[in-house]
Amino acid sequence: MTDTKNNMPEKDKVQYVAISPDMFQAQNNDDEIDLRELWNVIWRGKWIIIVITAIFAVASVFYALSLPNIYKSEALLAPADSDQQGGLSGLSGQLGGLASLAGVNLGGGKTDKTALAIEILKSREFFAKFAEKHNILPDLMAVKEWDMATNTVVYDEDVYSVDKDEWLRKVKPPKSPKPSNQEAKLEFEKLIQIVKFADTGMITISAEHYSPTVAKKWVDWLVQDINAVMKMRDKKEAEGSIDYLQSQIAKTNIVEQKSLLYQLIEEQAKTLMFAEVREEYVFKTIDPAIVSEMKFKPKRALVVVLVTFLGGILSIVFVFIRQLYNS
Repeated sequence: MTDTKNNMPEKDKVQYVAISPDMFQAQNNDDEIDLRELWNVIWRGKWIIIVITAIFAVASVFYALSLPNIYKSEALLAPADSDQQGGLSGLSGQLGGLASLAGVNLGGGKTDKTALAIEILKSREFFAKFAEKHNILPDLMAVKEWDMATNTVVYDEDVYSVDKDEWLRKVKPPKSPKPSNQEAKLEFEKLIQIVKFADTGMITISAEHYSPTVAKKWVDWLVQDINAVMKMRDKKEAEGSIDYLQSQIAKTNIVEQKSLLYQLIEEQAKTLMFAEVREEYVFKTIDPAIVSEMKFKPKRALVVVLVTFLGGILSIVFVFIRQLYNS
């Protein structure tokens, strides 16, 4: 029988290397030496590590104590139940088939009022009107602290003069002493949070501020204003739809078309009625905002722990770099 191993080309032959237990032992010894050396470096620099960590710990305490308290107010809302979708777009889902027979174009299907209201809340136009109506710019852009004893907001006198109602801040162009709506909206978005829960459909609107009273006011105003805005939009659309439908009735002598058009007008009249009698038009308040008695942040203990831990890590890195530099 031919010896195939000897006939194989040299490049295809596999070389077997015997690994002895001594080689494993040597590798383990090298690892132990490396770990021991690392520990020795840390031990020799222990006082540097202790001092640096202690400095960070003390500094973190002063830093945490210097942070102002931030309070949070939150309202839990539910979409208001309504059979009225408002305007021709709402009617298209209910009477679209009949309307098409009459030659009336009603547009698309039902709209998600909740999603629309949330997007309007986030819009630049809504914020501009909201800020002007409630004069929130001083509380948004010029607050220094909140006096708990008197429940008053203290403004930075270098930024805003309360007595003169004048903005004094020094900024470079294109910014002006009085914050623009664009600049103010960016700050407002950092303090306001709107969350919709997909599983329940519930919505939360929350606000953060130095003053818990201001935070509550902002949430209340947001809920009131968005309900009012959505109500006015639907009223305007319904009134326009009624005018259009009445003009169509005057143009036709077909009884079936007139009957359908009167049904459409009736639906629009229902929309107007709901808008007149319902205050919570798009959002119903399940749990209203309150003046919080407990701060939301900062978590000072966590700040101290994290900063101290960071100081310990940096001190160890410094010791290793110092060792490499001296070796």
